[in-house]
Amino acid sequence: MADHSELITTAELADILTRPELRLFDCTAYLEPAPAGSGVPYIVVSGRQTFEAGHIPGANFLDLQAEFSDAQTALRFMMPPVAQLEAAFGRHGISAHSRVVLYSIGTAMWATRFWWMLRALGFERASVLDGGIDKWTAEGRDIETGLAGGYPPATFTARPKPDSFVGKHDVLAATADRNTVIVNALGPQFFKGLEPSRYGRPGRIPGSVSVPAATLVDPKTKTFVSPNDAEAVFAAQGITRDKRVIAYCGGGISATVDLLQLHRLGYHNLTLYDGSMGEWAKDDELPIETG
Repeated sequence: MADHSELITTAELADILTRPELRLFDCTAYLEPAPAGSGVPYIVVSGRQTFEAGHIPGANFLDLQAEFSDAQTALRFMMPPVAQLEAAFGRHGISAHSRVVLYSIGTAMWATRFWWMLRALGFERASVLDGGIDKWTAEGRDIETGLAGGYPPATFTARPKPDSFVGKHDVLAATADRNTVIVNALGPQFFKGLEPSRYGRPGRIPGSVSVPAATLVDPKTKTFVSPNDAEAVFAAQGITRDKRVIAYCGGGISATVDLLQLHRLGYHNLTLYDGSMGEWAKDDELPIETG
């Protein structure tokens, strides 16, 4: 089967729901306020409960923080060792022959995070459901409740792509590189440092430009904006195909919405700062901009 595009429509998904190679996953997580003085930016809550309350027929659930993140760091959602991911994706039935479709509730960012992780591992047969389960239910399509049966275990073999993720030292060096654009996917008030940040110091990585992930998705339909509209948003910030792009946000999640749209437009020199502001804002030795 040929490679698939980054997005799949609800109608296209409905047509392939019974195909044996399909691996359909709800990727939802929730961020709840942390108790005062706890020292963490938020509490991660699995979306398993809402998955059991209603999911697309045949879907299974992926728990980002519990199974697919590095447990050896205080930062949330960090990319774990390749061997851990191979084992986890294999447990969920993903192999080289699988067709993977990812979705989440309310926001696409949890699905796009898994899409980016899979691409970083060399797996290119994954798509994000455009509009997610929100669009699916709005169209009156069938919903299942309860636990999922699970897909048969498979062998997932990673072929990692270098530079899919970068650390703070690479990002710091890139602030002086004319051939790199550093893109902040948070809202403008956080980009400008106008509101307190739950990650630490308010502001942004010096020299970065603002392309909020929210501007790349239609707030009513939850679908991604058209390629022409996305292209205009990126071009307005000086992002061109000859430049390397480093995207970041608070915890390496919403920035993957920007990366999916850029990849959809034919940009290929793309990378994610995994630690994002969750790491940068707490390190007093790293510069920060406001205003």
